[in-house]
Amino acid sequence: MFVMTPVFIGSEIYRGSSYGTWHPLHIPRVSTVMDLVQALGWFAPGQYRTSPRAKPAALGVFHTEAYIAALQRAEDAQSVDDATRRRHALGTTANPVFPEMFRRPATGAGGVMLAAELVRDGGIVHVPGGGTHHAMADHAGGFCYLNDPVLCLLALRRLGLSRIAYVDIDAHHADGVEAALGGDEDMLLISVHEEKRWPFTGGLEEDGGGRAINLPVPRGFNDTEMEFVRERLIQPALERFDPQAIVLQCGADAVAEDPLSRLALSNNAHIGVLQALMRRAPRLIVLGGGGYNPWSVGRLWTRVWGALNGHEVPELFSEGAEAVLRGLTWERRAAGRNPPASWFTTLADPLRPGPLRDEVRDRVAYLRTRTGVCA
Repeated sequence: MFVMTPVFIGSEIYRGSSYGTWHPLHIPRVSTVMDLVQALGWFAPGQYRTSPRAKPAALGVFHTEAYIAALQRAEDAQSVDDATRRRHALGTTANPVFPEMFRRPATGAGGVMLAAELVRDGGIVHVPGGGTHHAMADHAGGFCYLNDPVLCLLALRRLGLSRIAYVDIDAHHADGVEAALGGDEDMLLISVHEEKRWPFTGGLEEDGGGRAINLPVPRGFNDTEMEFVRERLIQPALERFDPQAIVLQCGADAVAEDPLSRLALSNNAHIGVLQALMRRAPRLIVLGGGGYNPWSVGRLWTRVWGALNGHEVPELFSEGAEAVLRGLTWERRAAGRNPPASWFTTLADPLRPGPLRDEVRDRVAYLRTRTGVCA
C-alpha cells in the first residue's frame, strides 16, 4: 500500500462553467465533489491543490499547433467558421462553443500533468476534472476538447517510467487514448465499455496495434459481472504487466442511473476496481470522465476520494453534506424532478448483483487466451 498522503487536484473554473443549458455537461460535477468532500471533512491540510492551466507548448506534446490555436481562437471569438468546424470539430452539437472552452480543458490537462509530477517518487492523486479520453490530436470528439489522459501518460513516460497501465471503466470506449498510444510497448491499455455505444470502436478483437485490451460489455452489465471482469481479466493483466504507474479513468456514466448508457452498475463496482488497483503499483492517478447524472457523479467521485484515504463511508450524511446534494437540480431529466432520498443522504449505492452471462464469461476467456493472461 501507499505511504504518501493522497492529493486532490481541483479548480474553481468548474464552478458555473457549462457547455450550455441543453448539453449533457451543463451539470455541476467537479465543484460538487469539492464541496461534498469539504462538507464531509475529508480534506486534511495540504491535500487540496489548485490545478494549473496547461500552456499551449505543454499541450503540443500531443495536440497539433493548429488545433490548439483554433481552440484558443474559438474561445476568444465565441464562434467558429465553417472551415474550423469541419477540420477541428469545434462548434458542433457535441463540442459547442462556450466561454471556457479552452481554459477549462487546459485546466484539466494541467491538473493531470501536475499529478504525474506529484507521483514521481510514488503516491496517489485524484483529478476528477480529468478523463477526457475522446479528443484526438487535431480535433475534438465526444465532449472532449483536449485528451488529458494521453497527456498524463506521456508525462509519466517523460519521468522515465517504462511500464505504464491505463485502465478505463467509462461506459464509452477510450478511442482517443488508444489511437494515440495503443501501439506503444511501454503502455498497457484496458477499456471496459458498453458494446454498440458511441464511438462504436473498441471491438473485442481490436488491440490498438499493440497490447490494448478492449472488452465491450452488453447492456445491463451488473456488479457481479464487473467483479468477474476485475478478478479474471483486469487484475491478471496488471499482474503480468507489473506496471510502475496506473492511471484509472473512473467515468461515472457506467452507473445505472446515467442517461447516456444502458449499464447497470452501482458505484460499489467502481470502488472495487479502484481498491484492486491501489495494490498494483506504487503510483496511482485517478481521473474522472463521463457522468451525466449530477448526483451519481458527485457521490461516486467523492467516494473515490474517501476510498483513496481509507475513510469510512457514513451511513447517512451530515446536514452540510446533504445540503450540497439537495442544492443540485437536473430539470431536463425526469429523474431529476423526483430523485430518491438516497441521492441526498448516502454515498454508497445499494449493491446491484445479477447473472454472470455467458457472453461476458466467453469474452473474458477469449481475451485471457489472446493476451496470454492465462499463461
